[in-house]
Amino acid sequence: MSAYDDIHARSLSDPEAFWAEAAEGIHWERRWDRVLDDSRAPFYRWFPGAVTNTCYNALDRHVEGGRADQLALIYDSPITGAIERFTYRELRDRVARVAGVLAEAGVEKGDRILVYMPMVPEAVIAMLACARLGAVHSVVFGGFAASELAVRIDDATPKVVLSASCGIEPGRIVAYKPLLDEAIEIATHKPAHCVILQRPQLEADLVEGRDLDWADAEASAEPHPCVWVEATDPLYILYTSGTTGQPKGIVRDNGGHLVALNWSMRNVYGVEPGEVYWAASDVGWVVGHSYIVYAPLIHGNTTVLFEGKPVGTPDAAVYWRVIAEHDVKVLFTAPTAFRAIKREDPAGELIQPEQIAGLRALFLAGERADPDTVQWAEEQLGVPVIDHWWQTETGWPMCANPAGIELMPVKHGSPTKAVPGWDIRVLDDALNEVAAGDIGALVAKLPLPPGSLPTLWQAEERYREAYLEEFPGYYKTGDAGYIDEDGYVYVMTRTDDVINVAGHRLSTGQMEEVLAAHPDVAECAVVGVADDLKGQTPLGLLVLNAGVERDNAVIEGEAVRLVREQIGPVASFKTAIVVGRLPKTRSGKILRGTVQKIADCEEYSTPPTIDDPAILPEIAEALRSAGYAGG
Repeated sequence: MSAYDDIHARSLSDPEAFWAEAAEGIHWERRWDRVLDDSRAPFYRWFPGAVTNTCYNALDRHVEGGRADQLALIYDSPITGAIERFTYRELRDRVARVAGVLAEAGVEKGDRILVYMPMVPEAVIAMLACARLGAVHSVVFGGFAASELAVRIDDATPKVVLSASCGIEPGRIVAYKPLLDEAIEIATHKPAHCVILQRPQLEADLVEGRDLDWADAEASAEPHPCVWVEATDPLYILYTSGTTGQPKGIVRDNGGHLVALNWSMRNVYGVEPGEVYWAASDVGWVVGHSYIVYAPLIHGNTTVLFEGKPVGTPDAAVYWRVIAEHDVKVLFTAPTAFRAIKREDPAGELIQPEQIAGLRALFLAGERADPDTVQWAEEQLGVPVIDHWWQTETGWPMCANPAGIELMPVKHGSPTKAVPGWDIRVLDDALNEVAAGDIGALVAKLPLPPGSLPTLWQAEERYREAYLEEFPGYYKTGDAGYIDEDGYVYVMTRTDDVINVAGHRLSTGQMEEVLAAHPDVAECAVVGVADDLKGQTPLGLLVLNAGVERDNAVIEGEAVRLVREQIGPVASFKTAIVVGRLPKTRSGKILRGTVQKIADCEEYSTPPTIDDPAILPEIAEALRSAGYAGG
């Protein structure tokens, strides 16, 4: 039996013993009453009765244990030209003072704090300061519009918002404060205070009595100690797109999260404490939560916070400069990033071997890693390129080639095998396991391991309906795929209408709601169309109200602007096409999958339930006229 087979089998045969052993790597102020509480199955809880603090485990214990002068955080911003470095002691001291700011603003254990920040050190400090107080942070990606921010404010009801005057993108400054002000105006819930980091590129007007200047408040605050919390208390809420357009608040607990992330750093990513680890993502997404902020610091690594793009800041060599300058051992990014680099530098002429000599592995996740991109990266970098699969809900990898256990042979197109702790199966609609190689619904057998979501924020029944009901005894991933005869997992597609744009999961239903609000639009459909760079981009089809005589191009432009204003640039919504009608079944269901296949130049058959087969050639012609080769 291989090392992987042995560890994976042990994790499933006796999960309580396995995770109790892993938990020895964490500081507990009080140990657990039991490892797994299954008394409310399928709502399982890990390490009930234990008391700990995530910030203490990420910072204070390392300061006290001999890593005080080791670098904890490197901030590298090619957009502003800034590089800052923080030791564990320096980072702890700043976090303690910002925790003091929050405490002075009335924040107590269990209160929610909304974080709306660009990729600056203060974003990491904000999250850790919340954890230090036992407050529950909810980070919202800076690319979201005011209306989306307002929905999250109303759901999380934060006492305080931590934000910045602006974000900086290549060639433009994005004013955050007006978006935040508008969101608070829209929202029913009104936060008591906003703490605003003034960036020199664009300072913001502060609302007297509500807004605090971050630098002034931090300078005058008293450092606050860690507040001990239950292992089962929430650490954060992270909203993810739902098929209804109403975002789902994924809850992460403190104890299980600490154990799983700490274990994953050595066993999945193969890094040792003290080494530099770089997750090139954003703190607004789960990758940023897990592998920019928490896991590296919990494990005693140095983490890199990068404010830039894989190309254009200034060119397709920026990743290699960062790797060389900061001695990065493991890089984790999205396949989109490497597709962009490959597009700009197809022959790899900008890659200097001496720059990447210290790199041991590249990990890719966030969307399906196409074999061409993986093979190009393997050839150019000369290191293992590891596609791995996980979700916002799971918090850490479900499938990977575990670099810290043993590297198995690569099968391009597969994220290899289930990570220890995860029991991945493929089921058909009758809840039967399918034969090797047959496609079905990818599910994970309950109980899920530590670190995965225990529930949704104030929506336990929605959690049951969304993830547990369709396949009793299993967690529904929402992905379809198969497992081959060697146990390798293949993730093929989503089974719902959430599309993946450059690693960001976005709801087409949500975009349709925005488009349908246009006064000239009678009905609409949004589908995800294959894109070489971003994986998928949304395409909108619009049917206009009878009697509308305005120019179609003008309406299409207005529709695009609506989505960008109400959901944000993150949606990459750039194309809307006016069509005469939408293809539907006789029961009125829009045939989105068929439209997507036409646009993607895939073979399709006319569905037997279609209301009028003559509509499909019309759709194909409209797509062809709009430049879609599949049309």
